[in-house]
Formats: sequence, C-alpha cells, structure tokens
Amino acid sequence: MSEAITTPRKSARKAKGDGHLRRAEILEAAERIFVANGYEGATIRKIADEVGVSSTALYMHFQDKGCILLEICERTLRLLYERNSEIAAKPLDPVVRVQMMLEAYMRWGMEHPNAYELVYSGRPQVPADPWPEDTNNLSTQCYEVFRNVVREIAAAGRLRVGTAESAAQSLWMSCHGVVALLASRPAFAWADRDDLVTVTLDGLLNGLVVD
Repeated sequence: MSEAITTPRKSARKAKGDGHLRRAEILEAAERIFVANGYEGATIRKIADEVGVSSTALYMHFQDKGCILLEICERTLRLLYERNSEIAAKPLDPVVRVQMMLEAYMRWGMEHPNAYELVYSGRPQVPADPWPEDTNNLSTQCYEVFRNVVREIAAAGRLRVGTAESAAQSLWMSCHGVVALLASRPAFAWADRDDLVTVTLDGLLNGLVVD
C-alpha cells in the first residue's frame, strides 16, 4: 500500500535553475498536506517547502491552494470515471462488470490513499466558493455509470432484496468503508489486502444477487 496519512516532510530547497517544476510534483505534495492538516491548515508556503521550491515558484503554476485542491479532485474523479466507463462498456454479465468496477475502485483507493481521503472521506474543509459545475457533474457521473450497471441486474430480476438504487448505494458504501479504514488506520493488523477485496466483494454480491 502507498503511504497513508503522514506528517508532511520538508524537502530540501531546489537550487535555482534546477530544471522544470512539474505540476504533478506540486499536486502530490499538496495531497499529503491537505490530508494531514485539512484545507485551512494547509498553506502555499507549506506546499512549497514540501516540494522544495519558493512560494513564488509555486504561484507560477497555481493561483492559490483552492486551485490546487480542485485539480487534485478533478484528476481523481476523471480517472475513476474513465475506468468505470471502460468496464461498463464491456460485453460481460452485469454482475461481473459490477464486481470489476468495485474491485477497481477499492484497489485504486488502496494505491492512492491521500487522494482518496481528499475526494471521498470529506474531512478537509474546501474553499468557500462552489466548485465548477463540471466538477460536480463528474462526481455524479462516476456514480451513475456504476448505478446503471446495477440497474441491469435489477431489471433482470436478479436482486434478492432492495431496489437498484439501494443496492448500488449499499455496494458502494460497503466498499468505501473498507478502503477508508485501511487508509485511516494503517497500524491495525489488517488481513491480506487481496483477501479483504475478495471476501468483501464475494460476500456482498453472493448475498445480494440471485444466480
């Protein structure tokens, strides 16, 4: 698993003229600081120190920390949307596609706990100004692609209980709980992560879906 929440580490200041500063480097550092300190506790200076550049150099890439947080969340949601859309379009049984989408979601969260916490755990405060409509729409679309495949299962009369909406939400919420606990409690003696994914998905789908 990638590193969970940690105290931001201060990087050595990069020498002047030491190559181009990549936006990805700023975003990765900002993820760590937003998770560790919350939105209000993060500052441009802290992010710049984590990367090892001056605040002035960082401002050349981002206007403020709100812009940094927005790009982190947009990038995360775009990746999840693309993965869901790709899986949803496969000519496979809908139960298989749902399982693939949930597994991809869980494994992504385990590999990127900092970005996952920012987007899905919702603890860091966000800018007062509302985010662009496109960003909110992207978040909704991620869920809708998944829900639509669950609707295929419901339409075929294969749900043991509940509706397509309650089934989709319960599946998502259950998987979120596993990923969120792994990210927020890294010191706990968790079982093998592959086993956790398999047991969670098999238990959920075998209990909910009629063969």
